Amino acid sequence: MTKKQKKIFDTSLFTRLLQYVKPYRAIFIVSLICVIGLALFGAFRPYVLKEAIDVKIANKEYNGFVIYMVIMLGLLILEVVSQLLFIYYASWLGQSVVRDIRVKLFKHMLKFKMTYFDKSSVGVLITRAVTDMERIADIFGQGLFMIFSDVLKMLVVATFMSFINLKLSLIVFLTLPIVLFATNIFQKYMKRAFEDVRTEVSNLNSFVQERVTGMKILQLFTREDTEFKKFKTINERHKKGWLKTVWYNSIFFPIAEFLASLTLAMVILVGGFNAVSGTGDTTLGELISFTMFIPMLFRPLNQIANKFNTLQMGMVAADRVFKVLDTSSNIDDLGTIEANHFKGSIAFNNVRFSYISDEEVLKGISFNVKAGETVAIVGATGAGKSTIINLLNRFYDINSGTIKIDDTDIKDMTLSSLRSQIAIVLQDVFLFADTILNNITLNNANITESDVIKAAKAIGIHDFISSLPNGYHYNVKERGVMLSSGQRQLISFLRAYVTNPSILILDEATSSVDSHSEQLIQDATDKITKGRTSIVIAHRLATIQQADKIIVMDNGEIVEIGTHQTLLEKERGYYKNLYEVQFLKEEVA
Repeated sequence: MTKKQKKIFDTSLFTRLLQYVKPYRAIFIVSLICVIGLALFGAFRPYVLKEAIDVKIANKEYNGFVIYMVIMLGLLILEVVSQLLFIYYASWLGQSVVRDIRVKLFKHMLKFKMTYFDKSSVGVLITRAVTDMERIADIFGQGLFMIFSDVLKMLVVATFMSFINLKLSLIVFLTLPIVLFATNIFQKYMKRAFEDVRTEVSNLNSFVQERVTGMKILQLFTREDTEFKKFKTINERHKKGWLKTVWYNSIFFPIAEFLASLTLAMVILVGGFNAVSGTGDTTLGELISFTMFIPMLFRPLNQIANKFNTLQMGMVAADRVFKVLDTSSNIDDLGTIEANHFKGSIAFNNVRFSYISDEEVLKGISFNVKAGETVAIVGATGAGKSTIINLLNRFYDINSGTIKIDDTDIKDMTLSSLRSQIAIVLQDVFLFADTILNNITLNNANITESDVIKAAKAIGIHDFISSLPNGYHYNVKERGVMLSSGQRQLISFLRAYVTNPSILILDEATSSVDSHSEQLIQDATDKITKGRTSIVIAHRLATIQQADKIIVMDNGEIVEIGTHQTLLEKERGYYKNLYEVQFLKEEVA
């Protein structure tokens, strides 16, 4: 275990968290005032009762007794009002802080390299952005202020007790070190337990998210029983993590309650004997006030331990969230050139790249694409075709070499302007649980519904969309499950087309569609690629034959470049072999 994990309370982490409170200083101060009020008003009530008994009841003076009762009622009302305001403002503060952190976290994640998402679990990231955030909110609503309130109440109560009767107070104070020692041990073990709990929650979220997303695969390959057994194992670890915290609670709280009851019994025994015998200096009012003070002193100790649990969970959650915020995995957006429109010439010069260190995917490739050309890239799986597309959009940064568009290094352009001029149609289409219109425009205010309809008519898919319930406002549900794979591909194609890109990229865009959808996309491709630079990760033969240039890749290297006809004329050529083995069969079929 590291030194940081051994800490009961990480002050540096807490100080960092408090930076997010600064915009809400006024609410923070109001919450503190309410906390102070809770401590003072609560501690005054036993003292007023003691005075009422010793001054009025003991002397059988009933004149003015009602005043004491009115004062007690007023203190009670003030305590209730303070608690009401505290609960509201502390919770409001917590949710406001969490909102700001969550916005910052999501904005930070939006700029991560694809490498980060390749290596990170979606379930874990969801836990950080949702569940962990709520634990941070609890720091303010149930942890920090409540601990401060309890500590303050204990100090005020101890002061009143010492002032009223020092002898009885010493009896109470003798047991406090034992309770404090037990509380300290309890907090250490709970800190470790909560770290285990948060880890298991992340694991559980990650597992469930992946299995729900891949449920079709599980059922297709009849893996339900296997995955169910895995789930039971992970869920069992999750249960054991929580039971460990329950076990620590079940030990601590009975001990604390026993010590409180024992102390109360000793005070009643000593104070009662003195009050009844008349040999001591304890009055009946003091004895009764102490029966109220003792729970007020010991109950906060129990609450501090309980609220410290909440605080610990929040601190563990904050530590995990800040680790994501501290992750430096952003593409350097240092370019100053705003790319408003590309002519479309592309140049790769000796580009080397690796997803994993020392395992190059691209091994010094160089090629040029003229403005307006349609270039196809072919090769076996893993040859590096899609990697070229990822690098052109700067989803990843290259190891060495240069990539230029219109003779300008893409690193010199702002990321947003670079990507806004390039449209991609991927083989695996992702649609959000939203309307077709919003999936096409992605809520871009510059693209109107009439623009979308005009574009859909231009590429011949308006009739298909109009035939759906509610047409362009048809909700396709999560990942577009209400549409076929071919229909999703058509929506994806329209999404690219409506942005009027300078460069169009089709990454095997027709590989999973039916013949009718393929024909629609092929017709649309002819329109959208006309006069526009287009790069096609080739799968279907028709696209390859029409390309101005074909780049053939193998194992991260360019092995051939030429037109369809010239490459077929090469004896023992890589493309010719690829054509005969794969594409010729498709043509015959």
